[in-house]
Amino acid sequence: MMSPQEWGSQLVAHLLEAGIEPEQARLLAQDSVAEAESAGEDPAALYGPAVAYAYVVGQTLRAPIAAPLDRARGAVVLRLTEVTKRYGRRTVLRGVNLTLHGGEVAAVVGANGSGKSTLLNICAGSTRASGGTVERTPRVGYAPQQYGVSPFLTAQEHFRLFGAVHRMSGRKSVATGSRLAQQLGWLPRRDIVAAHLSGGTQQKLNVVLSELNRPDLVLLDEPYQGFDQHTYLDFWDQVFAWRDAGAGVLVVTHLLHDLDRVDHLLELPKADES
Repeated sequence: MMSPQEWGSQLVAHLLEAGIEPEQARLLAQDSVAEAESAGEDPAALYGPAVAYAYVVGQTLRAPIAAPLDRARGAVVLRLTEVTKRYGRRTVLRGVNLTLHGGEVAAVVGANGSGKSTLLNICAGSTRASGGTVERTPRVGYAPQQYGVSPFLTAQEHFRLFGAVHRMSGRKSVATGSRLAQQLGWLPRRDIVAAHLSGGTQQKLNVVLSELNRPDLVLLDEPYQGFDQHTYLDFWDQVFAWRDAGAGVLVVTHLLHDLDRVDHLLELPKADES
């Protein structure tokens, strides 16, 4: 069985063959292996064969950014102005700016340690920024990377609990949650608690809960960890369906699939100690 390091070395070689600059190829491979390790996955299982992933990456990097479609934009659902976050002497985020309207998708990319999850927490209101301003719509759905579900509740119990927060009836919340789950290729069972679901299915539940109340702003922090390729593509189809329905979507990702279709690409630099 190929080790993660061997897979990374193969990815570098295939990226170079695809015409990617050596330093960029090295960083892409390094980040891909690190992200797989942080998710507890083998990179070959998460991304597929190195040669196939290198082809997708090469195609994406060489492709011109597509002009946004002529869609009607809604009101501003999120505005970040010079947002900064510090932990002691360490600056995690520095001067982040973004304006996101309803009917738009923004992707946040960056190396490990660049503050992607911290930024999503700030947007969700669970972490306070050290500087700058954050303006957001009151109707927000959030799928964090971790700790988004309770291990001892079934999917239906999650639907009822989250629905109650949004003043939805139990019947409506279960019906809505079940419909959204089916869009991700999942039919929740009544007798299985979240702890007994696979990691990928827990993430599907996380995504469903973020959209249960039809929010105006959907925040997604790499929610596709553990998804198979088919479900991963279904996930992006759902992201663009939310956009077409008028929601603003902010998604943290380290994969390059479909980034040519997003409206905004926010790249965060590596955090520093200054």
